Amino acid sequence: MAAGGKNPVVQFDTTMGAFSVEVLMDKMPITSSNFLDLVNNKYYDGLHFHRVIKDFMIQFGCPNSKDPNSKTAGTGGPTPNSTFTVNGNPVKRTGGNIPDEFTQKIPNETYTLSMANTGRPNSGGSQFFINVKDNNFLDWWRDDLGKSQHPVFAKVVDGQNIVMSISKTPTAPGDRPKTPVKVNKITVVG
Repeated sequence: MAAGGKNPVVQFDTTMGAFSVEVLMDKMPITSSNFLDLVNNKYYDGLHFHRVIKDFMIQFGCPNSKDPNSKTAGTGGPTPNSTFTVNGNPVKRTGGNIPDEFTQKIPNETYTLSMANTGRPNSGGSQFFINVKDNNFLDWWRDDLGKSQHPVFAKVVDGQNIVMSISKTPTAPGDRPKTPVKVNKITVVG
């Protein structure tokens, strides 16, 4: 957590402008610690939003998206069996994946960040998406709405207009932006 017990805030510096995100460390320590470890190790710097669907979400975090036209963008994750710490305890990214953190019922509302996965248990890693509308059918506890299980771990607190602009970027087949949207860097700012 940031000084004073507040949740950490990170800033995304993109080719379309900057936005800030509060990381919900107080509610989602495993997923948040994984994300912050990747931020602090510059893992995300230079990657592109590889999947943009207007009125749904924008997806980011695949290392293969360093090349915005890569056919493998959307398929990668952290180094297999790398580790990060949660409250001083090491956690292993088995095969590059982290444990599912289905503990808090934080809805997939507009401007929340949620872990992407393959649909299999414990298959999240570095990829996440930002909801650009309320997507409650993605809530992990909503068995009545389908099998998607995506835990929310952060929310956009400033620059929502930038997020919405990215979501409206014209796309090519595969939901890839025609004009690549790059994240130059993500920095912990508070």
